[in-house]
Amino acid sequence: MRIDRFDVYYVEMPMAYTWKTAYGEDSVSHSVLVKATSEDQSGWSEACPFFAPTYLNESAGGVYYHITEVFGPHVVGRDFDTAIDLNDRLNVFKGNSFAKAGIEVAWWTLRSSMENKPLHKLLGGKTREVDSGAAIGIEDSFDVLLGKVQEAVDAGFPRVKLKAAPGWDVDMLRAVRSAFPDIDLHIDCNAGYTLADLDTFKAIDDFNLVFIEQPLGWDDIVDHAELARHIQTPICLDESVTSPRVAEQAVRIGACEYINIKVWRSGGLANAVAIHDIAQDAGIPVWLGGMSESGLGKAIGIELATLPNFTYPNDLGSVAKMFNTNLTRDVPRIKSNLTYDPRLGTLPEPDPDRLAEMTRASMTISS
Repeated sequence: MRIDRFDVYYVEMPMAYTWKTAYGEDSVSHSVLVKATSEDQSGWSEACPFFAPTYLNESAGGVYYHITEVFGPHVVGRDFDTAIDLNDRLNVFKGNSFAKAGIEVAWWTLRSSMENKPLHKLLGGKTREVDSGAAIGIEDSFDVLLGKVQEAVDAGFPRVKLKAAPGWDVDMLRAVRSAFPDIDLHIDCNAGYTLADLDTFKAIDDFNLVFIEQPLGWDDIVDHAELARHIQTPICLDESVTSPRVAEQAVRIGACEYINIKVWRSGGLANAVAIHDIAQDAGIPVWLGGMSESGLGKAIGIELATLPNFTYPNDLGSVAKMFNTNLTRDVPRIKSNLTYDPRLGTLPEPDPDRLAEMTRASMTISS
């Protein structure tokens, strides 16, 4: 399959609320959209790493630069029979998983369009609804937090994720567990702690969490394996798992009992499927993570989450509630689970007028 052209857009999407985590606050989502074209067919992708390199060591501006100036020109005008072929072409460049995913995912959606075949079928998934849990950020008070947990419980979400950070951990969990002793609950630390916080994690053992997500360094698996030997609560890796190779190493040394898979952090869909398969072979459940993507990015993730080892409720969020104005007209709708139906076989595309309004920079790369 030959890619004749890339159209790349740097967009800023104002969020309906400020999202607070261990690494800071975000009120605007910075995202890079890629449209790949072959003859009269096209496919879209979205890479959303945040404005600054607070999640991983990539930023939206860096992703836009690498796609427009380096990666895009390196692959446009060439034929790629498989995503592996495309990745082999990009492997000369080190790291930059979000930027590589922006290119690779566009290849997949272009192929889906050209073959008139749903993306989840190309990935090996089965047509099914995809469950989602609730995610709640760091709030201004325990009262506000408890109110949001109650809303999630009333809505029927099968589990609740709470953001945690030093100073917003043990007392916060004590307040939540006192009010909600029986809900499935986990915390996401966003790499905010070190092994020096072992006493904090031992205290967290008392709250019967499903797991602790990414407690230690964003690029670490060794310390996570050490932490796992000292606490009872399982560990889930997120930021650390940037490739199938890292996933295999993490499994080998016992660094995790769950893995969060993000398409963009993994470097694209082929790598995400490989991570899924490694975890499945090891008996480790996976679940889909999300950034602050538009409906396009969320829908692509849903297609991936139809694979069989996505058994823990996914972290997809409600796009309709996340943004003041949605970039796509059609967005995944969320109740107690995601009611997006992959049998429709189509992915939402950016609304042209909204895309023009939110675009801060754009470039076309052609052969």
